[in-house]
Amino acid sequence: MYSIEELDAAKTKVLKYISFKKRTENEVRLKFNKIIEDDLLNDTIEELKENGYIDDYKYIKRAVNEFMALKNLSIKEVKYKLLSKGINKNILDDYFSENIDMLKNYEVQSAKNIANKKSNLEKEEIINYLRKKGYEFESINEAIND
Repeated sequence: MYSIEELDAAKTKVLKYISFKKRTENEVRLKFNKIIEDDLLNDTIEELKENGYIDDYKYIKRAVNEFMALKNLSIKEVKYKLLSKGINKNILDDYFSENIDMLKNYEVQSAKNIANKKSNLEKEEIINYLRKKGYEFESINEAIND
């Protein structure tokens, strides 16, 4: 077991780490799994989750908003980037199913943006490029034929 002081010290370390940049639960675990003993780390993470400092669902929401503002990505690319952060697939699937209309609109707009940037290419080359990037056929069609 551990003392209250050890828990406070662990929370301070983790809070310092997540205060500079929001992190997923998995990122916190990977960073501290060799530094903080397992039970202490689990309890620290649970307490920080209860207090809203670590929240993977909010992390997804924030990351998707950043992607939408700054990048042209397919839904598959967004999902892959978030999965690579170690986010639980069930939480990710919940977010995507609740926001599918917004995400599809974003994907179509992203495909349009890419098609416009690559307007010097043949239509088939643009379609192939978008398919390789993971864009859905319907999104490509809507973007190309609009």
